[in-house]
Amino acid sequence: MISKKIEKALNEQIQMEGDASNKYLAMSLWCDQEGMEGAAEFFLGHSEEEKFHMMKLVKYIQDADGKAIIPAFAKPKNNYKNVEDVVKTAYTSEQKVTQSIYKLVSLSLTENDHQTHNFLQWYVSEQLEEEALMRKIIDKIKLIGGGPQSLYFIDEMLSAVHKEEESGAGEEVL
Repeated sequence: MISKKIEKALNEQIQMEGDASNKYLAMSLWCDQEGMEGAAEFFLGHSEEEKFHMMKLVKYIQDADGKAIIPAFAKPKNNYKNVEDVVKTAYTSEQKVTQSIYKLVSLSLTENDHQTHNFLQWYVSEQLEEEALMRKIIDKIKLIGGGPQSLYFIDEMLSAVHKEEESGAGEEVL
């Protein structure tokens, strides 16, 4: 059984993961509206991934004899300057999630909750991957450039990354 303090913090993380899923969904829609199908697929995939992260927390809380709560989610931003702005926003969001996970890990240690500490290690590894991926994409966008012709290459790159992630190969495209 988890403590009420851990339960509350994990429920707050559910909120953060759900908000992240909605942010990525809004990013996907923006990319689609801009004619960037590959980027739209990439962000839609990340929306689903964040939903999976949320549901993993829900299941853990329930399995640990706690009470998971699904909150209302914040309305995400739905307008961006360009695709680089979208990816930079995603990167900043991932950094915030990472810091939140670190706080949860620290709390689990303070509460002497080894079970939750062990559970959270998956999230620690996942966040390293997420931040590295977004940082690499930003670097590639800077190399490709931001002109209208560059959008095609950026869109193709994000489509390829998405396909690699679906196949389980991860960041090999970058």
